[in-house]
Amino acid sequence: MPYRIGKYTLGFDQPPAVLSYAAVGSKKESEGPLKDAFDFIEQDSYFGEKSWERAESRIQRESVNRALEKGNFDPTDIDYIFAGDLLNQCISSVYGLRELGIPLFGLYGACSTMAESLSIASVFIDSQAAKRCAAVTSSHFCSAERQFRFPLEYAGQRTPTSQWTVTGGGAAIVGIGNKPPFVRGITTGTIEDYGIKDANNMGAAMAPAASATISRFFKDTHMNPAQFDLILTGDLGYVGSGILLELLEREGLDIHRQHNDCGLLIFDREKQPDVQAGGSGCGCSGSVLCGHILPKLQRGDLKDVLFIATGALLSTTSVQQGETIPGIAHLVYLSSQAQDEAFPTRERASQFDGRKEKR
Repeated sequence: MPYRIGKYTLGFDQPPAVLSYAAVGSKKESEGPLKDAFDFIEQDSYFGEKSWERAESRIQRESVNRALEKGNFDPTDIDYIFAGDLLNQCISSVYGLRELGIPLFGLYGACSTMAESLSIASVFIDSQAAKRCAAVTSSHFCSAERQFRFPLEYAGQRTPTSQWTVTGGGAAIVGIGNKPPFVRGITTGTIEDYGIKDANNMGAAMAPAASATISRFFKDTHMNPAQFDLILTGDLGYVGSGILLELLEREGLDIHRQHNDCGLLIFDREKQPDVQAGGSGCGCSGSVLCGHILPKLQRGDLKDVLFIATGALLSTTSVQQGETIPGIAHLVYLSSQAQDEAFPTRERASQFDGRKEKR
């Protein structure tokens, strides 16, 4: 059963395993450094559909179907699916997954959705509410631009702080298993708002949330950054990553050696300069995790990874009304080992102080 470590973190008595996973991308992603990490690449941004929104639904469906196929699972083997995207009412998830017949929890965490869905799926597995769950998310450059910014026909100039929404998605099947990767623990984020109003500077809006969640994980667990091979955020890009490192330094945490960001991994900012500060979108962290990181954990190339997906909680309405852009970040601790002495057991966790944190 899940157990509490400090105030914000949960550990698992029987850490769930990621049984299968898949990543989907499109033309832009196939031109980046991680082109070989995708299970499926579609050069046509419409994915054979009549609209970009339908294309994004196709991305979700492809991601889940390929994860099921790789794990030799049938949709009937999955008890619940946790899915979300960037579009209003999460229509990519609804229309993409409706034919599978799997009980659905629709989520909205903006670009933090991969970590959010993986977190909740893991809680369901360890609490024995389910035997297998799917966690999935997606994004599409064209559908996101149309909803949040300007129609592509407008040909607006992109600012240096802007990020390129990934056309892609990722899906992970979580259950009880004896092979890595394992989900050792999760830290759920709180809404952080530093007053950023620029919708073209998502990195600055989300960095404070990433800093808060990472800091709380280390305070809760009494661990330190040196114990991890990789501390992976998504998707802060170039601007947000710099802000994150500075904020954590003020907290006495130095993660320079361990840190990387999904938005910096998926594109090459020198060879693909139009991405500006890097990649973004639910599909960025989803596809990088499922296509690049989970295979390394499975092979043992990586031992311990903190995956912190970040989301900017804005809408077209909030931006038009002059509201600030709150951010949130959820953390998932992934490991090639189900148990070790570094992460607090239930017995050790009971000794930790979980009193209300001063804000």
